[in-house]
Amino acid sequence: MVDCEFCKIVAGDAPSSLVYQDDRTLAMMTLRPMTRGHILVIPKEHADSLSNLGYNTGGELFKLGMKISESLRASEIESKGINFWLADGGAAGQEVFHVHLHVLPRSETDKIGLEGPRLDLDRPEMDSDAEIIKERLNDTEC
Repeated sequence: MVDCEFCKIVAGDAPSSLVYQDDRTLAMMTLRPMTRGHILVIPKEHADSLSNLGYNTGGELFKLGMKISESLRASEIESKGINFWLADGGAAGQEVFHVHLHVLPRSETDKIGLEGPRLDLDRPEMDSDAEIIKERLNDTEC
């Protein structure tokens, strides 16, 4: 994609602080980190959303995220915990429309959180939602 900043990085046409790359994935430091060591893991092939990303490539992103998490925990960068964050779509907070997994080292004092209202569903409502999702899941090949 011509206008995609991440595709420009993959092509070598934009700078990055590279952490890792292989044939299918790339990991780099993010420009606007929430904590020291905040890394983005991206597929080299452009996919604007998870629905346009192959399952194998998605698995590779997660696998690389796990390896990076292990490296962070073994380093001097504070990482008492690790969050993975992937926003899929504008309503989910996606700002760059090239799939990317945030690997976010955490400390007990960083004040980062996922907050919002919580639903109070009863068991029949949860069972109904589970059936709706299962029906579509059975139609999807993994």
